Amino acid sequence: MTPGAETHLRRYIDRHRQALDLLGQLAPDVEAAARACVEALRGGGKLITCGNGGSAADAQHFAAELTGRYRRERRPLAALALTTDSSALTCIGNDYAFEEVFARQAEALAQPGDVLVGITTSGSSANVVRALDVARARGAFTIALTGESGGQAARSAHVTLRAPSDRTAHIQEMHILLIHVLCETIDDAFVEEPQE
Repeated sequence: MTPGAETHLRRYIDRHRQALDLLGQLAPDVEAAARACVEALRGGGKLITCGNGGSAADAQHFAAELTGRYRRERRPLAALALTTDSSALTCIGNDYAFEEVFARQAEALAQPGDVLVGITTSGSSANVVRALDVARARGAFTIALTGESGGQAARSAHVTLRAPSDRTAHIQEMHILLIHVLCETIDDAFVEEPQE
């Protein structure tokens, strides 16, 4: 007999809890990533995000929390997701290669003082790794959100936030939690800034 939903729920919660219990070990890297984001935004830079599939949704979520608001009122912050322009994605994918869909945009948009956040559960998404490499070469600070292995993305980023799991679903759950921690920290920095 196959396991029922209750069994799956209990197993799922156990695996989720295991990843969550280990997440605190990332505190120094989360601090470094948050500091880089705040410094970039304070200095007139922007946050650029990218990822594929569910990670594309997370990239868009992160950018939207900054241009809109996360939890508290503050000024809008410069952020954009490289996943949202279907004309750019299909043009670059067709004329060059799918591996270039984020890198070519990063080459056009990333500059010193910016932060590029590449989200890849495997750490091996070629288009995310290429974007990290290009942005870093252009002088932007690079952050990778990956699974526990880190993959090639970990070698391409200044800071890597490795979700402590090898299961895609739990990696994604940790990624959104990490994104919300970054948003909370960014909110703190800009809610408290003096109003003109």
